Amino acid sequence: MRLVVVGIGQCGGRLADEFARLNKKARSARGIDVVPAVYAVNTDQADLAGLRTVKEDFQHRILIGGRKTSGHGVGKINEVGAAVARADSYKVIDAVRTGERFYETAAFLLIAGTAGGTGSGAMPIFAQALKERYPNKAVYCLSILPFLHEEATEERAVYNVATCLKSTYAVSDAVILVDNERFIKRDANVVNNMEKINQQIVSPFLDLLCAGEEVKRDHIGAKTVDTGDIMQTLEGWTAIGMGTANVPAFRWWPFRGLRNFRKKGSETQRGLQAVDQAVAELSVTVSPKDAGKALYMLSAPSAEMNVALVRELGSIMREMAEDAVIRSGDYPRPGREVGVTLIFSKLNTVERLKELYRSAAASTSTIEKRQKEAQIRLKEMDEIAEALPSLFDDPRTS
Repeated sequence: MRLVVVGIGQCGGRLADEFARLNKKARSARGIDVVPAVYAVNTDQADLAGLRTVKEDFQHRILIGGRKTSGHGVGKINEVGAAVARADSYKVIDAVRTGERFYETAAFLLIAGTAGGTGSGAMPIFAQALKERYPNKAVYCLSILPFLHEEATEERAVYNVATCLKSTYAVSDAVILVDNERFIKRDANVVNNMEKINQQIVSPFLDLLCAGEEVKRDHIGAKTVDTGDIMQTLEGWTAIGMGTANVPAFRWWPFRGLRNFRKKGSETQRGLQAVDQAVAELSVTVSPKDAGKALYMLSAPSAEMNVALVRELGSIMREMAEDAVIRSGDYPRPGREVGVTLIFSKLNTVERLKELYRSAAASTSTIEKRQKEAQIRLKEMDEIAEALPSLFDDPRTS
């Protein structure tokens, strides 16, 4: 599957940068282009300058709202981000339609942090604009939820998350939720933490996108996960995850009879280990039973794939997502790793999201109450100050 990736705001731009690196990796190691065009859009010029892999020309690093923000961001006010996006959406449309191999791509992937100003305000606006302009291409939104400490200290962040997700859900084909808190390492420094988190967020997409674009016969599975499978799976609220298990570099079995059942058991165990890790590493905490659609893909050396393993994975998925329409496939890859990629989509509830909505609703009423109280106090001070002369008054006319 080929995507056009558009990162919006600081968080979205850095993840777009990571997707650009993912495409370089796919191209050099596999000869495949899965993300032929990557764009970063921001109201802050410094954030755009800090990217490393996205092309540096103005068509790939797009500054919007220059007149309103002077290239210094919107200060976490997502209403301003939305207004700027409405005014400058033509810049994004002009850039993507002239991009590399645009008409070979199947969908747009918009990426943004939902707690900021530019990303949370602009993502639904751009999603709607692209959907209206290109109705035959799907629009998916990779929405990054804030850390818990951001929620606790920044009321505005929670409000931005709630309004962004509500608006984005209404106009996009699928919203892939990513909870930053699930990937954080408490003892790592901030820069390393963010880089590792971004890598973890993007890594599940590599095999998933490459499987359907393979041209080498040895790497085409018995049941390929292609663009159609992915597009039919992605709908509404979505979680994605990937798990891996290492294949031993050297295995020695002293008796041929023992080798067969032990080898088979070990292969199955590695596959189950990868599934367990994929569920544990889902991008957001969800119950698979709440999914209306699901997809799983096994990626491993051909020698590690057997019918028993595939059957076992299918049984596990049916137990986890008993009401879902399940799609599956395999992707033979050389190496020493068994990988399983999972998608749970069309989720009917996400507890993390419900908490954010409740918190935003409560904080909105609190903020309105504070603003009214502040206006009353300001009015009282103005009334007291009325008796005082003003320096703007001309004493010669008084």
